[in-house]
Amino acid sequence: MQPPSPAEIRSVHEKFAPDSDAFDLVFTHCEIVWSIAEKLIATAGRDLDADLVRAGCLLHDIGVYRLIDETGRIDEANYLRHGLLGHEILAEEGFPEELCRFCSCHTGVGLTKHDVESQGLPLPVADYVAVTVEERLVMYADKFHSKSNPPKFLSADSYARYIARFGRDKVSAFARLRAEFGEPDLTGLAAAHQHALV
Repeated sequence: MQPPSPAEIRSVHEKFAPDSDAFDLVFTHCEIVWSIAEKLIATAGRDLDADLVRAGCLLHDIGVYRLIDETGRIDEANYLRHGLLGHEILAEEGFPEELCRFCSCHTGVGLTKHDVESQGLPLPVADYVAVTVEERLVMYADKFHSKSNPPKFLSADSYARYIARFGRDKVSAFARLRAEFGEPDLTGLAAAHQHALV
């Protein structure tokens, strides 16, 4: 599979973004996640498809557009569904499953059937877990930047503290990702985007 180019991906974002503010929020975040993944690729020394990682980073949050109302607010109550909504968008646009999975399998450090059932999550009962090295890298890089208001970068330690509220298994999963890919240096990106690093 030949992944779509950044220009092709940008046009998909433009198609689904309800307005320029939504586009700026989501597409900028996706570009930042790619910048983080690119740093991790350079230091991790892993054999992976960098073009596929770039496409996954740039597409992973496209489902957020379906959760933004006419006032520009994100439907936080249903935010957990953004990955599945992104998967649906890409499938409707004719993208292969290999790319669609970057949307549905990047939330947290992976959602299992058990998570969905035991927590009563608003998702069809299934595993939403990153499997390939490319999927794991996109999921991991995403943990270091938040689209919060205002947007911010998170250190590995900050995210580890955050994920602890979801259980020991999630802390362990994040620790395995840290061991696999290392920790990105976020100081330059935080300064370039003028986002806090916490």
